[in-house]
Amino acid sequence: MPELPEVETVRQGLLPAMKGKSLVKLELNRKNLRFDFDSDLAATLEGKQIADIERRSKYLLMHFHSVKDQQTLIGHLGMSGKFTIFSHNEAKMREKQKHDHVVFYLDDGTEIVYNDPRRFGFLVLADQGDWQSHKLIRDIGPEPLTDDFDAAHLAKKSAGKNGNIKNHLLNQKIVAGLGNIYVCEALFRAKIDPTYPAGILTTKAGKPSKVCTKLVPIIKDILAEAIEAGGSTLNDYRQADGNLGYFQHRFVAYGREGDDCVSDKCKDKIIRIVQSGRSTFYCPSCQK
Repeated sequence: MPELPEVETVRQGLLPAMKGKSLVKLELNRKNLRFDFDSDLAATLEGKQIADIERRSKYLLMHFHSVKDQQTLIGHLGMSGKFTIFSHNEAKMREKQKHDHVVFYLDDGTEIVYNDPRRFGFLVLADQGDWQSHKLIRDIGPEPLTDDFDAAHLAKKSAGKNGNIKNHLLNQKIVAGLGNIYVCEALFRAKIDPTYPAGILTTKAGKPSKVCTKLVPIIKDILAEAIEAGGSTLNDYRQADGNLGYFQHRFVAYGREGDDCVSDKCKDKIIRIVQSGRSTFYCPSCQK
């Protein structure tokens, strides 16, 4: 499932093609994806201008404005969802694919196609554009690439927590957008055992521990690197322009079970364990 860097890469790809354009027609080729489409979705958005596209955690936020009102379309790519941009000339030759479930027709002739074979993604409307209070969004923690996510915040949220640090970092109420891939990579780079309790991030006095102050900038660096590289291509993920991401070629832990550890002087191998149904990859010698 796409994580923060993948969704941010898609946002950056869609933005120049959609921002400032008006939606002429919204074509819905089925009644639902993971959830049913709002019954008046097309009628509500058609004719409105796309004012901006933002991201919150792993959600895309398409803001539609008109003289009378504004609406926000909240999107999630699920397991296999992807947006593809077709310019005016490309759209003339576009051949409809089996799983092209939603098509955005813009006033300059551009067509944005949402394709999702597994239909685990969704597009839902936030009432009157009040997306911050929507049930999908309101309890999400701070964005990890902002100043709101720092060692003090993580320490406060980790105090007294006995659950393992890997699952703790996956909790979207603590920090937004982190998923299995990048948590594995961050813990490896910080040399933290993923089975340790999350409480190691906080001192007895409630301050950030040395582990915490080391981990937070590493999380930020890894996410920034992944966005710059275009995200990770795993299974069905694609960028909005159809290109593959390539951050996966930099993985040092995730998906490398049985491979040699890349750390200098380490002769151990990456192992895989399962935590709460998810695979965790780490080096038992370096991360302890």
